[in-house]
Amino acid sequence: MSGGDLLLVKLGGGEGLDVAAACSDLAGIAAERSLVVAHGVSAAMNRLCAERGVAVQSLTSPSGHSSRYTPPEAREVYVCAARQVNDEIVAALDLRGVCARGFSRDHVVLRGERKRAIRAVVNGRIRVVRDDHSGAIRQVDCASLHESIKVEHVPVLPPMATSEDGLLNVDGDRAAAAVAGAMGADTLVILSNVRGLYREFPDEDSFVSRVEFAQLDAALNWAQGRMKRKVLAAGEALTQGVKSVVIADGRARNAVSKALAGEGTWFTR
Repeated sequence: MSGGDLLLVKLGGGEGLDVAAACSDLAGIAAERSLVVAHGVSAAMNRLCAERGVAVQSLTSPSGHSSRYTPPEAREVYVCAARQVNDEIVAALDLRGVCARGFSRDHVVLRGERKRAIRAVVNGRIRVVRDDHSGAIRQVDCASLHESIKVEHVPVLPPMATSEDGLLNVDGDRAAAAVAGAMGADTLVILSNVRGLYREFPDEDSFVSRVEFAQLDAALNWAQGRMKRKVLAAGEALTQGVKSVVIADGRARNAVSKALAGEGTWFTR
Protein backbone atom coordinates (compact mmCIF):
# COMPACT_ATOMS: atom_id res chain seq x y z
CA MET A 1 0.00 0.00 0.00
CA SER A 2 1.59 3.26 -1.11
CA GLY A 3 1.92 6.25 1.15
CA GLY A 4 1.44 8.67 -1.75
CA ASP A 5 2.03 12.13 -0.33
CA LEU A 6 2.63 10.75 3.17
CA LEU A 7 4.93 12.82 5.37
CA LEU A 8 6.73 11.31 8.35
CA VAL A 9 8.13 13.75 10.91
CA LYS A 10 10.53 12.73 13.65
CA LEU A 11 10.54 15.20 16.54
CA GLY A 12 13.88 15.28 18.34
CA GLY A 13 13.91 14.16 21.94
CA GLY A 14 16.70 16.43 23.16
CA GLU A 15 16.49 19.65 25.12
CA GLY A 16 15.22 22.69 23.24
CA LEU A 17 12.21 21.25 21.41
CA ASP A 18 9.11 23.41 21.90
CA VAL A 19 6.41 20.73 21.75
CA ALA A 20 3.57 23.24 21.64
CA ALA A 21 5.13 25.16 18.74
CA ALA A 22 5.99 21.95 16.87
CA CYS A 23 2.45 20.64 17.25
CA SER A 24 0.95 23.94 16.06
CA ASP A 25 3.05 23.61 12.92
CA LEU A 26 2.08 19.95 12.49
CA ALA A 27 -1.62 20.77 12.90
CA GLY A 28 -1.49 23.00 9.83
CA ILE A 29 0.36 20.36 7.84
CA ALA A 30 -2.03 17.57 8.92
CA ALA A 31 -4.91 19.53 7.41
CA GLU A 32 -3.29 19.26 3.98
CA ARG A 33 -1.57 15.85 3.79
CA SER A 34 -1.31 12.47 5.51
CA LEU A 35 1.04 12.60 8.48
CA VAL A 36 2.81 10.24 10.87
CA VAL A 37 4.76 11.60 13.84
CA ALA A 38 7.66 9.79 15.51
CA HIS A 39 9.58 11.18 18.46
CA GLY A 40 12.65 10.81 20.66
CA VAL A 41 12.87 10.68 24.47
CA SER A 42 16.41 11.77 25.41
CA ALA A 43 15.60 14.78 27.59
CA ALA A 44 12.63 13.10 29.30
CA MET A 45 14.71 9.99 29.93
CA ASN A 46 17.53 12.02 31.47
CA ARG A 47 15.09 13.82 33.78
CA LEU A 48 13.46 10.58 34.94
CA CYS A 49 16.84 8.94 35.50
CA ALA A 50 17.90 11.88 37.67
CA GLU A 51 14.67 11.64 39.69
CA ARG A 52 15.04 7.89 40.22
CA GLY A 53 18.80 7.77 40.73
CA VAL A 54 19.47 5.69 37.62
CA ALA A 55 22.77 6.32 35.86
CA VAL A 56 22.67 7.83 32.35
CA GLN A 57 25.21 6.00 30.20
CA SER A 58 26.10 5.71 26.52
CA LEU A 59 27.78 3.09 24.39
CA THR A 60 30.14 4.04 21.57
CA SER A 61 30.80 1.54 18.82
CA PRO A 62 34.31 1.08 17.40
CA SER A 63 33.13 3.02 14.32
CA GLY A 64 32.09 6.00 16.45
CA HIS A 65 28.29 5.57 16.64
CA SER A 66 26.91 6.56 20.04
CA SER A 67 23.74 5.10 21.59
CA ARG A 68 22.03 5.00 24.97
CA TYR A 69 23.05 2.12 27.21
CA THR A 70 19.86 0.46 28.44
CA PRO A 71 20.49 -2.23 31.07
CA PRO A 72 17.38 -3.69 32.80
CA GLU A 73 17.05 -0.94 35.42
CA ALA A 74 17.25 1.77 32.75
CA ARG A 75 14.82 -0.03 30.41
CA GLU A 76 11.93 0.48 32.84
CA VAL A 77 12.68 4.20 33.05
CA TYR A 78 12.97 4.35 29.27
CA VAL A 79 9.50 2.86 28.80
CA CYS A 80 8.02 5.40 31.24
CA ALA A 81 9.76 8.29 29.47
CA ALA A 82 8.61 7.10 26.05
CA ARG A 83 5.00 6.89 27.21
CA GLN A 84 5.14 10.30 28.88
CA VAL A 85 6.44 12.03 25.75
CA ASN A 86 3.98 10.14 23.56
CA ASP A 87 1.06 11.25 25.74
CA GLU A 88 2.30 14.84 25.73
CA ILE A 89 2.47 15.01 21.93
CA VAL A 90 -0.93 13.34 21.48
CA ALA A 91 -2.50 15.80 23.93
CA ALA A 92 -0.84 18.79 22.25
CA LEU A 93 -2.11 17.71 18.81
CA ASP A 94 -5.61 17.01 20.14
CA LEU A 95 -5.67 20.50 21.69
CA ARG A 96 -5.03 21.91 18.20
CA GLY A 97 -7.87 20.03 16.56
CA VAL A 98 -5.86 17.06 15.30
CA CYS A 99 -7.15 13.57 16.12
CA ALA A 100 -3.98 11.79 17.20
CA ARG A 101 -3.43 8.21 18.33
CA GLY A 102 -0.47 7.21 20.45
CA PHE A 103 1.09 3.78 19.92
CA SER A 104 2.95 3.44 23.21
CA ARG A 105 0.67 1.29 25.35
CA ASP A 106 -2.07 -0.91 23.93
CA HIS A 107 -0.28 -1.44 20.64
CA VAL A 108 3.37 -0.88 19.69
CA VAL A 109 3.78 -1.04 15.92
CA LEU A 110 7.50 -1.79 15.81
CA ARG A 111 8.83 -5.30 16.25
CA GLY A 112 12.49 -5.64 17.15
CA GLU A 113 15.23 -8.03 18.14
CA ARG A 114 17.44 -7.39 21.15
CA LYS A 115 21.14 -6.93 20.52
CA ARG A 116 22.55 -9.63 22.79
CA ALA A 117 26.22 -8.79 22.28
CA ILE A 118 27.33 -5.24 21.51
CA ARG A 119 30.92 -4.30 20.79
CA ALA A 120 31.64 -0.98 22.49
CA VAL A 121 34.66 1.09 23.41
CA VAL A 122 34.91 1.15 27.22
CA ASN A 123 37.83 3.02 28.84
CA GLY A 124 39.71 2.92 25.57
CA ARG A 125 39.29 -0.82 25.00
CA ILE A 126 36.73 -2.77 22.97
CA ARG A 127 34.38 -4.74 25.23
CA VAL A 128 31.32 -6.91 24.61
CA VAL A 129 28.19 -5.67 26.42
CA ARG A 130 25.50 -8.34 26.94
CA ASP A 131 22.83 -6.78 29.19
CA ASP A 132 21.70 -3.93 26.92
CA HIS A 133 17.99 -3.76 26.08
CA SER A 134 18.26 -1.90 22.79
CA GLY A 135 17.33 -3.53 19.53
CA ALA A 136 17.23 -3.58 15.77
CA ILE A 137 13.89 -3.11 14.02
CA ARG A 138 12.68 -6.19 12.14
CA GLN A 139 9.08 -5.37 11.29
CA VAL A 140 6.61 -2.49 11.10
CA ASP A 141 2.86 -3.03 11.54
CA CYS A 142 1.88 -0.85 8.59
CA ALA A 143 -1.72 -2.09 8.60
CA SER A 144 -2.49 -0.42 11.94
CA LEU A 145 -0.85 2.82 10.83
CA HIS A 146 -2.67 2.93 7.50
CA GLU A 147 -5.95 2.18 9.26
CA SER A 148 -5.42 5.16 11.58
CA ILE A 149 -4.64 7.42 8.64
CA LYS A 150 -7.71 6.12 6.80
CA VAL A 151 -9.96 7.42 9.60
CA GLU A 152 -7.99 10.70 9.69
CA HIS A 153 -6.04 9.99 12.85
CA VAL A 154 -2.38 10.98 13.08
CA PRO A 155 -0.27 8.10 14.48
CA VAL A 156 2.31 9.14 17.11
CA LEU A 157 5.13 6.62 17.55
CA PRO A 158 7.68 6.25 20.38
CA PRO A 159 11.21 4.88 19.78
CA MET A 160 10.20 1.54 21.27
CA ALA A 161 9.72 -1.98 19.90
CA THR A 162 8.23 -5.22 21.15
CA SER A 163 10.39 -8.35 21.22
CA GLU A 164 10.78 -11.76 22.81
CA ASP A 165 12.74 -9.93 25.53
CA GLY A 166 10.02 -7.36 26.23
CA LEU A 167 9.98 -3.71 25.18
CA LEU A 168 13.19 -2.41 23.65
CA ASN A 169 14.87 0.96 23.22
CA VAL A 170 15.31 1.55 19.48
CA ASP A 171 17.03 4.48 17.82
CA GLY A 172 14.37 7.10 17.05
CA ASP A 173 15.88 8.30 13.78
CA ARG A 174 16.32 4.80 12.38
CA ALA A 175 12.86 3.84 13.61
CA ALA A 176 11.43 6.80 11.71
CA ALA A 177 13.36 5.71 8.61
CA ALA A 178 12.05 2.15 8.92
CA VAL A 179 8.45 3.34 9.22
CA ALA A 180 8.81 5.82 6.35
CA GLY A 181 10.25 3.12 4.12
CA ALA A 182 7.70 0.46 5.08
CA MET A 183 4.77 2.81 4.53
CA GLY A 184 6.04 4.21 1.24
CA ALA A 185 6.31 7.76 2.58
CA ASP A 186 7.21 10.55 0.18
CA THR A 187 9.29 12.59 2.64
CA LEU A 188 10.92 12.10 6.03
CA VAL A 189 11.77 15.15 8.14
CA ILE A 190 14.15 14.55 11.06
CA LEU A 191 14.27 17.47 13.50
CA SER A 192 17.43 17.96 15.53
CA ASN A 193 18.92 20.61 17.82
CA VAL A 194 21.26 21.86 15.10
CA ARG A 195 20.70 23.38 11.67
CA GLY A 196 21.65 20.17 9.83
CA LEU A 197 24.84 18.49 8.65
CA TYR A 198 28.25 20.21 8.70
CA ARG A 199 31.53 19.08 7.20
CA GLU A 200 33.30 20.62 10.22
CA PHE A 201 30.79 21.35 12.96
CA PRO A 202 30.12 24.08 14.11
CA ASP A 203 31.75 26.09 11.32
CA GLU A 204 28.84 27.70 9.46
CA ASP A 205 30.90 27.89 6.29
CA SER A 206 30.97 24.08 6.27
CA PHE A 207 27.17 23.66 6.36
CA VAL A 208 25.91 21.08 3.85
CA SER A 209 22.57 21.93 2.22
CA ARG A 210 22.32 18.95 -0.18
CA VAL A 211 23.56 15.36 -0.11
CA GLU A 212 23.01 13.04 -3.04
CA PHE A 213 22.77 9.30 -2.55
CA ALA A 214 26.26 8.75 -3.90
CA GLN A 215 27.65 11.11 -1.23
CA LEU A 216 26.29 9.20 1.78
CA ASP A 217 29.63 7.66 2.74
CA ALA A 218 31.23 11.09 2.73
CA ALA A 219 28.34 12.50 4.76
CA LEU A 220 28.83 9.80 7.40
CA ASN A 221 32.47 10.83 7.68
CA TRP A 222 31.49 14.49 8.10
CA ALA A 223 28.88 13.73 10.78
CA GLN A 224 29.85 13.84 14.45
CA GLY A 225 28.21 12.30 17.52
CA ARG A 226 24.45 11.74 17.24
CA MET A 227 24.43 13.23 13.74
CA LYS A 228 25.97 9.98 12.50
CA ARG A 229 22.76 8.14 13.39
CA LYS A 230 20.66 10.71 11.57
CA VAL A 231 22.74 10.45 8.41
CA LEU A 232 22.59 6.66 8.65
CA ALA A 233 18.81 6.87 9.00
CA ALA A 234 18.60 9.16 5.96
CA GLY A 235 20.49 6.61 3.89
CA GLU A 236 18.29 3.75 5.09
CA ALA A 237 15.13 5.68 4.24
CA LEU A 238 16.35 6.51 0.73
CA THR A 239 17.37 2.89 0.18
CA GLN A 240 13.82 1.81 1.08
CA GLY A 241 12.29 4.16 -1.49
CA VAL A 242 11.62 7.38 0.42
CA LYS A 243 12.14 10.22 -2.06
CA SER A 244 13.61 12.86 0.24
CA VAL A 245 14.94 13.10 3.79
CA VAL A 246 15.53 16.44 5.52
CA ILE A 247 17.56 16.95 8.70
CA ALA A 248 16.59 20.35 10.10
CA ASP A 249 16.62 22.53 13.21
CA GLY A 250 13.72 21.62 15.49
CA ARG A 251 14.31 24.63 17.75
CA ALA A 252 12.97 27.05 15.13
CA ARG A 253 9.32 28.09 15.03
CA ASN A 254 7.43 26.34 12.20
CA ALA A 255 10.42 24.01 11.92
CA VAL A 256 8.71 21.39 9.75
CA SER A 257 7.21 23.94 7.37
CA LYS A 258 10.60 25.61 7.03
CA ALA A 259 12.27 22.27 6.37
CA LEU A 260 9.74 21.44 3.66
CA ALA A 261 10.37 24.88 2.15
CA GLY A 262 14.06 24.07 1.73
CA GLU A 263 15.85 24.71 5.02
CA GLY A 264 18.13 22.11 6.61
CA THR A 265 20.13 19.41 4.88
CA TRP A 266 18.30 17.58 2.10
CA PHE A 267 19.18 13.98 1.21
CA THR A 268 17.90 12.80 -2.17
CA ARG A 269 18.33 9.94 -4.59
